[in-house]
Amino acid sequence: MGVRLLAAAVLPLAGACLLLGGAPPVAAGARAHMAEARALAAAATTTPVTAPLQSAELWATVNVCNSSHHPDTIGIRGSMPGDGHAHDVMYMRFLVQSLDASTGKWADIGRSADSGFIDVGSAAATRQAGRTFEFKPTASDYTLRGMVEFQWHRGGHTESTTTRTTTAHHSSAADAEPKGFSAATCTLP
Repeated sequence: MGVRLLAAAVLPLAGACLLLGGAPPVAAGARAHMAEARALAAAATTTPVTAPLQSAELWATVNVCNSSHHPDTIGIRGSMPGDGHAHDVMYMRFLVQSLDASTGKWADIGRSADSGFIDVGSAAATRQAGRTFEFKPTASDYTLRGMVEFQWHRGGHTESTTTRTTTAHHSSAADAEPKGFSAATCTLP
């Protein structure tokens, strides 16, 4: 009879808690486990994105340069490591820069050579993406390189950002022409 009375006393209390928007009573051990799970979840969502910034999988390369199938074109590809959080989103922005032969300095070409930020997917894994830019032939040769801006977003906010200029010797997952091509710069006529 004592068990029935206890159950009869607890069930209305649990129902009242649910009706009032609260949670039913929980044993002390279960509360400790729930608090630990909440703390771990909070840490996972507030951990800053730093490890990807030091990763060897973070790079930019020229993977197309005035090829037979893409004349007067530079292709820029980037690789971006994820931070392991499936709900975080990664973005890349592809820009082309031109070398000023008289000063030896690089300068952005402008809006026609700027992809804007492109959603490349979940930060659960490393992602690669790229863009090509076509230029009109000129009377003299000019040297180009790419620059890629990388952003990791969490909950609609930019968590981390970095930039890489193109370098050689990277392995593109797709679209290199010829296959395996990877360079720091591209000279167009």
